[in-house]
Amino acid sequence: MAGANFLSTAPLVAHGVAASSSIWTPTRRFECAAGLTLRARRLLLIKSVCNSVGDNSLAPASGPPLEMIDGSTRFSGVATAADLIERRQRSEFQSKIKDTLYVAIKAKPELVPSLLTLALNDAITYDKATKTGGANGSIRLETSRPENSGLSAALDLLTEAKKEIDSFSKGGPISFADLIQFAAQSALKRSFLDAAIAKCGGNEEKGRTLYSAYGSNGQWGLFDKTFGRADTEEADPEGRVPEWSKASVQEMKDRFVAVGLGPRQLAVMSAFLGPDQAATEERLIADPDCRPWVEKYQRSRETVSRTDYEVDLITTLTKLSSLGQKINYEAYTYPKQKIDLGKLKL
Repeated sequence: MAGANFLSTAPLVAHGVAASSSIWTPTRRFECAAGLTLRARRLLLIKSVCNSVGDNSLAPASGPPLEMIDGSTRFSGVATAADLIERRQRSEFQSKIKDTLYVAIKAKPELVPSLLTLALNDAITYDKATKTGGANGSIRLETSRPENSGLSAALDLLTEAKKEIDSFSKGGPISFADLIQFAAQSALKRSFLDAAIAKCGGNEEKGRTLYSAYGSNGQWGLFDKTFGRADTEEADPEGRVPEWSKASVQEMKDRFVAVGLGPRQLAVMSAFLGPDQAATEERLIADPDCRPWVEKYQRSRETVSRTDYEVDLITTLTKLSSLGQKINYEAYTYPKQKIDLGKLKL
């Protein structure tokens, strides 16, 4: 059928309280606090804590309120400051992960389809009844299964990338469960960008400008927050994942329905169902449930912004990547620094 393929254009891959600056000077910090509202005093406490740990950029001065500022205890501001610091640590680590994956995938663009299938097959083992399976990294123990045939090279690429990532991690090694899903994100991001470059006749500068103006990069917020998956040490039960290239469309629909998705999500994930997206869409378009969605996404890929296709794909991957996982939002943060309270000057 007509319509640009996902892979065809890409060789790879705190209203707070306003305060004058004088409030924060050492001589006036606590002098002025008595005349402030409770919320302002808590903000002041956060600022003081951030100064003490050398990360003043994390302290709120004005802007939207922070959730924990309205806590019931006088120490809630301290907890909020610690939370902000941990967020910064995780964000910095995540950025380094993405940089490493970008380089690794760019060097082996032929593995992009396998990286996408790897992420799908790891996540779609989820079973709602038993609450087992899901995006838990078990696929590294399941490469001998027929549905995972040909995915070993992609897993090898991620194993090598993991060594580099772990070498600079200050908060412990990255889980395969996280790494597999972020590799799929990296592959998608680069492919989206390459599609924009192709629409500009191959001019990279113009393509980047186009994607910056119309692209979907800003839609990844929820996916990026889903960071802290745990690895399982056992393989998931067999028989939960079809061999996508051999399964009937009904079997594929049944598997997606089993994890809470449907024909719409199946259609938008066509690039994850094997190396030949066009062939997969030819099969899906013959099904009355899938046909309108396949056609919708084919039309969307022909537009400048590709919004419908890219946003729905990001949304679906985000949901899949969290199946069966309780996210540890403290994962990869640095070991807590012990403070000698006896040395604090109050």
